[in-house]
Amino acid sequence: MDPDVSAEAPQPVDPSVLLPAKAALERGDYGTCQQLLEPLLERHSVSTPFGGEVRLLLATAQLGRGDTKAAAATCRSLRACRDATLRAQAKDLQEVLDAPALVRPREWSMTLPTLGEMQPLEGELKAMVRQRRRRAKPPAPPPPPTGPTQAPLGFGLLVVILLVLTALLGGCADLQTTLRFPAPGRMQLLQTSQSLTDQPLPWQRQWASQLRGSPLKWKQDHGRLSLTAPVLPAQQTLELLRANLESSAALAGVALPEPTLRLEERNWLLGVVQRFEIQVDLSELQPLPGLQLTLRLEPMGPAAVQRAEPLAPRPQRGALVWSLQPGSLNQLETRCWRWSRLGLGALLIVLLLAAVALLQRLRLAAGFGLPQLPA
Repeated sequence: MDPDVSAEAPQPVDPSVLLPAKAALERGDYGTCQQLLEPLLERHSVSTPFGGEVRLLLATAQLGRGDTKAAAATCRSLRACRDATLRAQAKDLQEVLDAPALVRPREWSMTLPTLGEMQPLEGELKAMVRQRRRRAKPPAPPPPPTGPTQAPLGFGLLVVILLVLTALLGGCADLQTTLRFPAPGRMQLLQTSQSLTDQPLPWQRQWASQLRGSPLKWKQDHGRLSLTAPVLPAQQTLELLRANLESSAALAGVALPEPTLRLEERNWLLGVVQRFEIQVDLSELQPLPGLQLTLRLEPMGPAAVQRAEPLAPRPQRGALVWSLQPGSLNQLETRCWRWSRLGLGALLIVLLLAAVALLQRLRLAAGFGLPQLPA
């Protein structure tokens, strides 16, 4: 038992006193370490931090020598130490010492047979070796050479398929723009984008969020995004189309030149001669599998096409469908008549009046005279 030193004055301690004991503990000389610490136990109480450190080193040396009971008793004595850190360390070490010993299963260990057991085993091994020699057969001849190693075609095909699937699932879609000409000087814009996965794409959501506050109305149905604009003056519709093309190119991360959109109309009373020109430079856009860009003009027939590069539009239900080619300059020019109902009605009335005057003149020339009322 340690003497009660609660009333004693603290003594100055030189930390270098423990250096020889720590050196002996590090090199595994636990007996020397214990001998060096025993004189310090009498001079320093367990309640002092230095005395607690001495006893913690002593418990470690006792544990190294295999004296677990003495080490556990030393750790329990450290409960009276005023240093909380030393008390916690002693408590952890005591829990390890007081833990019950685990029993190792027999199958976890390898037991060597005795000399008496080795003799019958030696005879059995010799018999097994002789039996295997009787059953041994000559080794099979090596396979014939197959020539130089060729490139794995199957692996290359798999890589190509994975690249195609990555491109398809990465956001390729069918983007169709429709321009309607309901009347001279008036146009309507409609745009639809359909993803190949039938799921909303991130750029579709971003595109729809940018359209808030614009005259376009949008509707998302799974992977189909529909944009509809009201019937507006032709110039406003073309400006709206230009802004949509620039915003979609920015979302796709492609720097495209400003598209050329031009509509010229000349009024001849009976109708309007309409000349439409569009030019979209897609040289910076690389062709991707599953990406389709089309422009639909309605109503319009194939006779209205003046120039189309690089692909020619195809007629479809009273409209023209023009596919844009990525990686090239796309140009389309059309010229057609937009008849005026008011002008055609006025012309029909003039023709009817002329026909009536002609019939009246023929009647007079035939001698029938002017029509008279009955007597």
